[in-house]
Amino acid sequence: MKAVYIKEFGGVENLELREVDEPAKPSGSQVLIRVRAAGVNRADIMQRIGRYPPPPGYSPMIPGLEFAGEVVEIGSSVSKFQAADRVFGITAGEAQAELLITDESVLSKIPDDLGFAEAAAVPEAFITAHDAVFTQCGLRSGELLLIHAVGSGVGLAALQLAKAKGVFVAGTSRTQDKLDKCKDLGLDLPLLTAEPVFADALKQANSSGANVILDLVGGNYFPENLNSLAVKGRLILVGLTAGRKSEIDLGMALSKRVNIIGTVLRARSLEEKASAVDAFNREVIPLLQRKMVVPNLDRVFPASEVQNAHRYVESNANFGKVVLEF
Repeated sequence: MKAVYIKEFGGVENLELREVDEPAKPSGSQVLIRVRAAGVNRADIMQRIGRYPPPPGYSPMIPGLEFAGEVVEIGSSVSKFQAADRVFGITAGEAQAELLITDESVLSKIPDDLGFAEAAAVPEAFITAHDAVFTQCGLRSGELLLIHAVGSGVGLAALQLAKAKGVFVAGTSRTQDKLDKCKDLGLDLPLLTAEPVFADALKQANSSGANVILDLVGGNYFPENLNSLAVKGRLILVGLTAGRKSEIDLGMALSKRVNIIGTVLRARSLEEKASAVDAFNREVIPLLQRKMVVPNLDRVFPASEVQNAHRYVESNANFGKVVLEF
């Protein structure tokens, strides 16, 4: 089969589409999938560079965390799927290949009106966003959510999910054009942030501050995050594009009684991922079926143009998800 392959860690020139061994036949609860489209995430870029290896059992040379395709074959104990079913889901690696083997517990059926490319833009962003904002932070209708990097894949998913629940949403971006596009998706308070300065503007809109902050940036955004949080606010860290370190005003954290949460999806156990997917199936798929939320698909590349796909994501020009087609 063909797969995206990292010849050696480093620049985009080290990516190619090459022939690799096919997965073994599925057994037990495993499902073999013919991948038709796979998302490209910043995690793939970090893996290509050599800074984000997959968990044991997955090749560090074949990236890919989300996919959409068709069931080819099922293991003996699979009960939810059968051959030819259209499915999408998450994996800890190797999604950017023509064939993928995974467990049925982290698969979902694709809504009928979604194509494979659209479907491949959904799992990582929407499962991450829903798990972070609703499952872990307990965001409720009537609260205020602040999303950093609101024009990213996870940011756009969180924006749509929150608006579907009647939540007031503020969002930051370094790009005015992305904020303008987010307004069309319901963004209530756009915050242009060439520098991480946003607390005063947020408090002008709501003097109490943010009940939940979804931080996809990290780094020097942390002091402003604490200043922006309401009493008993929840801050969840999902990304660190601005860096791993920052200063913390512990006194403010204590006085506001804030809850600071760190989360990742890729390194979780199968059972934990299955729980997140169950919540996605119950609460997000119905919204997709009713078109209350939609995939945030920016651009599709043939798998043979994976180098260009990485260049595009690294340029930060994309508004939403980039997908490879097989």
